[in-house]
Amino acid sequence: MYARLFGDARVAATLWPGAHGGPRTAAQAQAMLEADDTHWEAHGFGPWLHRLADGTAAARGGLWRTVVDGAAETEVQYAVASELWGRGLATEIARAAVGEAFESLGLATLVCFTLPSNEGSRRVMEKAGFEYERDFVRAGLPHVLYRLTN
Repeated sequence: MYARLFGDARVAATLWPGAHGGPRTAAQAQAMLEADDTHWEAHGFGPWLHRLADGTAAARGGLWRTVVDGAAETEVQYAVASELWGRGLATEIARAAVGEAFESLGLATLVCFTLPSNEGSRRVMEKAGFEYERDFVRAGLPHVLYRLTN
């Protein structure tokens, strides 16, 4: 699933644009899966693999510890197979992650971020209750930071 999802040029363009890598190889996707396992072991939460009702792997998303401008944060992440875009899956994933973070884990605040031009992701953030906080630079690229407080 990871190799198919992150090897897709359309998905990769939203996550690692331009010179920052593009589509991931099967080996890079495997390393991402291993990093997800390590994150779960270290924090007790992390990304989930999401499947459609028929069992088809559709997306990866959930919670991830990250650093934004030197501050430790918990990020809501989502990446949906491009052939499934526009069906509301990313919004469902984001809302489920928010519920897990606030109701089960007792976290106080969450962040999401994307490139300013990624209108689809920005809509997902807003539908999940996040509000625009500020612009910032990540990996040498401009990003927009959204925040949701419990």
